[in-house]
Amino acid sequence: MQIGLYCHIPFCASTCDFCAFYQEKPKRSELLAYLEGMELEFKQIPKSTRFDTIFWGGGTPTLLPANDLKRLGESMLKHIGNDFKEWTVEMAPSTVKADKLKVLLDLGVTRFSMGIQSFNPISLEKLGRLHNPKQVYTAWELIEASGVKETNVDMMFALPNQELDDWHEDLNKANNLGSTHLSTYCLTFEEDTALYVKLSEGKLKIDEERERAFYEKGWDLLNSFGLSQYEISNFARSESSRCFHNVNTWKMYDWIGCGPSAASQFDGLRYSNPSSIEKWLKGLKSSNLNKEETVNLSQDLLFADSLIFGLRMNEGIDFCELLNRFSPNGNIDASPFLKLMNQFKAEGYLIEKGSRFVLTREGQLKCDGIGLEILDLHSNIYV
Repeated sequence: MQIGLYCHIPFCASTCDFCAFYQEKPKRSELLAYLEGMELEFKQIPKSTRFDTIFWGGGTPTLLPANDLKRLGESMLKHIGNDFKEWTVEMAPSTVKADKLKVLLDLGVTRFSMGIQSFNPISLEKLGRLHNPKQVYTAWELIEASGVKETNVDMMFALPNQELDDWHEDLNKANNLGSTHLSTYCLTFEEDTALYVKLSEGKLKIDEERERAFYEKGWDLLNSFGLSQYEISNFARSESSRCFHNVNTWKMYDWIGCGPSAASQFDGLRYSNPSSIEKWLKGLKSSNLNKEETVNLSQDLLFADSLIFGLRMNEGIDFCELLNRFSPNGNIDASPFLKLMNQFKAEGYLIEKGSRFVLTREGQLKCDGIGLEILDLHSNIYV
C-alpha cells in the first residue's frame, strides 16, 4: 500500500484574496512553537510506517529561513527515514532563495513547485499576490541553477477581468519556463475569503460558460506544448514527472498529515488537526492530538470516493478492480453505482476503454457534478 506524508507549513506574509487555508503571520515565537510541535508529531508517527511520497505545502514553506527548513527536514527524516520516492516542496516566487534551495536539495527534496498564478501584474494584484512577474523569472533562474530534477508551476484562470487571450499569454510564458509539470486551477470562491465577499456583494459573478471556455483553451494549448493531461488540473511532460503524492491520494491510499489544520486518511480514519498552533501544540504535548472532523472510513465510502477522484484522472477507473479492492467479500452492492456509470455513458459523459470507464471532454467539464451525483447516491444507500 502507498502511504504519503503531508506537512502543513502555515506561515504566509499576507493572505491571498482567494485563499481559505489556515495560516499565520511569521512571528518568531509562533515559528518556534511550530517547529517544536512538528518534532513531537513526527515522533508520534508509528515506527513501522514507510512513506512513499512527501509533500510540504502551506502557507508558504519557503517563507521559513534556511536554518529552520533544515531543522524541520532533519527532524522529519530522523523519525521517518529517507526511503521515499518523491518529496515536493511548495514555494512562492518572492521567497525563493539560493540558500533555501540548497538546504532542501541536500535534505533530499526531488521536486520544487512554484505558485505563479499569473504573469499579469493586474491579475496578480486582484488575487492579492505579493510577487511581480520579474520576481517569477528571478526565482526560476535560481530553481534551474539548483539542479532540481522535477519542477511544477501553478497557474490560475477565469480571474476577474481576465480574457482568453490573457490566459493564452500566461500559459505561453509558463510553458517557456520549461517546467516538467504544470497545474491549472479555475478560480473558486471559498467562504471567508476576500473574493467571496466581493462575490456576495455582486462585485464579481460566476459565469460557467466563461469558465468552460478557459478550461478548453488551457487543455488544448497545453496539449500542443507537449504537456500531457493526466488529471483534470494536472499536466506532465512525461509519466515520470507526474505528482505521485497526489496520484496516490486520488486513488484513496493512506496519508498522514502533520502540522496545524493538516488532514489525514490513515488506519481507518479521516480527520484534521486543529487549525491553531496553540491548540495543536497543547494536544501534542498531552499525547492527545484533538482530532477534528473525524470520519470512520467504511469500505463503501472509500469505494465511492475512489470513483469520484479516479474519474478525474485521464486513465479513468477500472470498476471491477476497485470493487475487488474495497469489497473482496462482496459486501458492497455495486449495482446502483454501475447503473449510474451506464447513465453517464448514455449521456455522453463516459466511454468504456477496455475494462475502464473514462470521462469524455464533456464529462471532464461536468466532473464536479458527476462527483456530486456519485456522493449523493452513496449517501442515499448508506444513510
